[in-house]
Amino acid sequence: MTAHYDAFAEAYAAENEASILNAYYERPAMLELAGDVTGRRILDAGCGAGPLSEALRARGAEVVGFDASAAMIELARRRLGPDADLRVADLGEPLPYGDGEFDDVVSSLVLHYLRDWGPPLEELRRVLKPGGRLLLSVNHPFAFHLSTGGGYFPIVEWPMEVELAGREAVLNTWHRPLHAMTEAFAAAGFRIVSIGEPPVSADIPEDLVQNELGGRRRFVSFVFFALEAAA
Repeated sequence: MTAHYDAFAEAYAAENEASILNAYYERPAMLELAGDVTGRRILDAGCGAGPLSEALRARGAEVVGFDASAAMIELARRRLGPDADLRVADLGEPLPYGDGEFDDVVSSLVLHYLRDWGPPLEELRRVLKPGGRLLLSVNHPFAFHLSTGGGYFPIVEWPMEVELAGREAVLNTWHRPLHAMTEAFAAAGFRIVSIGEPPVSADIPEDLVQNELGGRRRFVSFVFFALEAAA
């Protein structure tokens, strides 16, 4: 998996930087979910090239990040500077952080790459302080059906053919229904605070709304969760 994403890291990062789904939808929604982060120590789990880390840091947070892709971490280091605490680590394995080390964990479009959410969520719970927040976004559970016509309830692999900054690539994701998500959260010791299906950012240029979104400001793409670690 790591080598697969290393191969198109720069194209992925470029798409993430400016696309409607990322720049005007997912990232603003994650920042809105995070709220005031001044002085909070945050782990960016699956940080990619670091745009969310950069935005959180600009809002006063102390941000640590990791990604399974060494190429992504190199891009993040260019963005965030040589002193940034960035590591190559796999969410499917034990993480190189202490128990209760973070006030918040943010995980932006990461978990849907994993078949099994159990051990990764347990690790994220472990590194959070009691009462700490896990803020995450994943593919909306209905998006698979809308895109492929496939059944809603089974947990199934969903290879997504996408164009990243003009380059074709395949993102190896997994579809799971909403109940499977919420059951995994509860089993790992999280309480659901909110589930969000927000509109695009109010900052999006109106011509993009009209020309690219057909005038819509809401659509099925991602779903957002705020979770609290049980004490």
